[in-house]
Amino acid sequence: MPRTAAGAGPAAPPHPLDHPARASLTGPHAHFAERRGRVLRYPLDVSPWLALPAAMTAADWADLAELAGPGAEVPLPGVTVGLPDGWQETFTMPGVQLVDDGVAAAPDPEAVRLGADDVPEMLDLVARTRPGPFLPRTVELGTYLGIRRGGALVAMAGERLHPPGHTEISAVCTDPAHRGHGLATRLILAVAYGIRERGETPFLHTSARNTSAIRLYESLGFRLRRTTEFRAARVPGGSGEGAVPRAGGGEK
Repeated sequence: MPRTAAGAGPAAPPHPLDHPARASLTGPHAHFAERRGRVLRYPLDVSPWLALPAAMTAADWADLAELAGPGAEVPLPGVTVGLPDGWQETFTMPGVQLVDDGVAAAPDPEAVRLGADDVPEMLDLVARTRPGPFLPRTVELGTYLGIRRGGALVAMAGERLHPPGHTEISAVCTDPAHRGHGLATRLILAVAYGIRERGETPFLHTSARNTSAIRLYESLGFRLRRTTEFRAARVPGGSGEGAVPRAGGGEK
């Protein structure tokens, strides 16, 4: 059994939020997982998230390249080391992970459950507000709630990564014409309520540069758990197509 040092007790297992994509794809979201060797990913129309080993070997980089394909751009969650020859870093942004620490979660009477029939409207709202990656099948990852005005979808939020015992709140966005009315806050609290009702803990990610969002989350009862880095690189070869969807200024 692994030990932390001579005479110490067994090493503590990694926390599910330390590597949330891997914990999701080997846990509650295992039915989504596409795998090559130790590299896992969601289907490309579900989420760009990958699950990579904590320490990447030459074989792991080769498996990632094979899974993604020549010239593809891939996210590199948790990878802080230099890239192998031929790989090109294309994106890096400091990020933060926040976790529920007393959020006043509550259902919202105006929030409606969104599903497959709502995806065209959801994609349109995301294109106009840029909260971060949301793809045609992202809605399958969990519960998505929306608020409508005059029949039109003007705000939404939902669930993305699902490590054991936790669920990530993501795709929080509001139409510019309807901002300033607290719709995003209401939806965050409503999504958090559903997560809590399952006995799980809400968490979320955002850009470390998005100080206004961080202040909002902290005011709602989230606390900073750790800093991280959003990073992407291009696989050697190919035409350079297949870019990772970019996190927008409001990435949640």
